[in-house]
Amino acid sequence: MINRSLSPTRLVVALVAAGLLGGAGATLVAGKHARASTSAIPVLATAAANAPAGASATAPGAPDFSQITARYGAAVVNISVSAMKQAAEDADEAPAARRRGPRGIDPSDPWFEFFRRFEGPNGGFQGQREMPVRGQGSGFIVSADGLILTNAHVVRDATDVTVKLTDRREFQAKVLGSDPQTDVAVLRIDASNLPVVQLGSSRDLKVGEWVLAIGSPFGFENSVTAGVVSAKGRSLPDDSFVPFIQTDVAVNPGNSGGPLFNSRGEVIGINSQIYSRSGGYQGLSFAIPIDLAARIKDQIVATGKVRHARLGVAIQEVNQPLAESFKLDRPAGALVSNVATGGPADQAGLKTGDVILKFNAQPIVAAGDLPALIGQSSPGDKATLEVWRDAKREDLTVRLGDAGERRVRAAAAAAADEASGKGKLGLALRPLQPQERRDAGVEGLFIEDSGGPSAAAGVQPGDVLVAVNGTPVRNTDEVRAAVARSDKSVALLIQREGSRIFIPVRVG
Repeated sequence: MINRSLSPTRLVVALVAAGLLGGAGATLVAGKHARASTSAIPVLATAAANAPAGASATAPGAPDFSQITARYGAAVVNISVSAMKQAAEDADEAPAARRRGPRGIDPSDPWFEFFRRFEGPNGGFQGQREMPVRGQGSGFIVSADGLILTNAHVVRDATDVTVKLTDRREFQAKVLGSDPQTDVAVLRIDASNLPVVQLGSSRDLKVGEWVLAIGSPFGFENSVTAGVVSAKGRSLPDDSFVPFIQTDVAVNPGNSGGPLFNSRGEVIGINSQIYSRSGGYQGLSFAIPIDLAARIKDQIVATGKVRHARLGVAIQEVNQPLAESFKLDRPAGALVSNVATGGPADQAGLKTGDVILKFNAQPIVAAGDLPALIGQSSPGDKATLEVWRDAKREDLTVRLGDAGERRVRAAAAAAADEASGKGKLGLALRPLQPQERRDAGVEGLFIEDSGGPSAAAGVQPGDVLVAVNGTPVRNTDEVRAAVARSDKSVALLIQREGSRIFIPVRVG
C-alpha cells in the first residue's frame, strides 16, 4: 500500500489499492508521498448491515444485483503484485563485519553508537537495502483471450503480477501498458475462453442511479457492495485528466481496479479512489468513467503508450470577487493566469486574463472542468473555446498539442543544460498567479521544488525567485539566459516571508 497522509484535520484522497505494502490500504494525497503500513482490522460493509431482522436484503426500489453478480462476478479478478523497494538498513540487523563506524571503530567504543546512527558501512549516511513488498488490487476481464483492465497504481513498480480467477486458477500477467495520468493499466494473461464483462457508457449515467462494485477489499475476493451515483464530472487534486464518477458505494483498499456496474449489468467505471480522513471508506468513492478508460485501453493495445492533448495554459478558479472584477454575471469558468509561449493556446490567440467559459460547447463551471475535458480529446483535435474578454464573449479555435512532445522538449532542454554545465539550478519554477503576485508584491517565479545545488545553498520550495545576478526574471527562459551568462556561480534574489535575501548558487 502506498500511504500519503496529511494533518488529521484535512481531508485526504485515498487510492484504494492494497498498493505495494503487504496487506495494507493505499492513501493518496495531493503532494509528497509517504509510505506506511497499517494494521486495521478489515470490516466489510453490506447494504443490509443495519436492516432489521427478517427485512429484505434489497432496499425498497433497489434493483436485484444478485443476477448481475452471478453473471459477471467470474470476470472480476484478484491481482497480487510484488516489487522491491529501498528501505533504510537497520545496523542491528547487518552482519557483524559491517557494523563498524568510520575508520573501523569497534562496537565497544563509546563513539561507535554516534557514528552508527549517522554513517553507514561505506562512510556515508545510513545504508539502503532492497526488501520485497507485496500488495493486492482488483481488475476485470474485457476480452475472452485474456485482456484485463485495472488501475495504473495497482501495478506501479511491480516486478511480478499474478491474476487469480474465481475458479482459483492463477496466471502470471504481462503489463501491456499503463497511464499514470488517468490511472488506467492494461494487463494480459495467457488464457482463452474466459468470462468477460459487458462495457456500457458512462455518458448515459444519471445522478441517483443505482450502481454495484465488485472487488477484493482487504484481500476478500469478489466482495459486492452497492450504492448510488452521487455526482458526475468531479475533478480531484493531481487527477485533472479524469472527470470522476462520485458514488457512495463502499470501496476500500483492494477494490482499486475493480468494475463499477450499472443496474443493467454494464461496466460504467473503474473504482479508483476514496475521500477519507482515516484511509478507509467514509461514504465518498470515485470511479474512472469507462468511456475514458476504454479509449486509454485502445491506445495501449494498439501502440503500447498513451498520448494526451495539451492546451498550454495555467488556470485558476473564478471566485465571486474575480467575477465582479471581470464583470461576469456569476463565478464560473477557468481564468487563464499564464499562456505558454508558442503553445496551442498562444497560437490560437488566448491571452492571460481571459476566462474560458466553454470547451466545445461544454460549460466550464469550475476550473478543474477544463483539463478534464481536454483529457478526453486527442492531440491534433480542433476545439472551440468560448472566452470572456473585455466584458464580452468571444469564440476561438485551437488545435490541441501533444503533452508528450512538451515533456520531450523539456527533457531535451534539461539535457542541453546538463551537457553545457550551466542552467542546472535544480529548481521547479512557475509564473506567479495574479493573487500570488498581489500578495507577494513582486514580479517573479514561484519555486515549487528545490533540489541539487539550489537546495544545497538553502533555496526552499515556496520561495519567490525575483532576480538572477541582479536581472529581474519573469519566465524560465530569462532564468536560463541569465545562468548561461554566468561562470561558476549565480546570485539568486529570493523573497521569503516578506523579506528578500541573496543566495549564491554554484552552477559550474
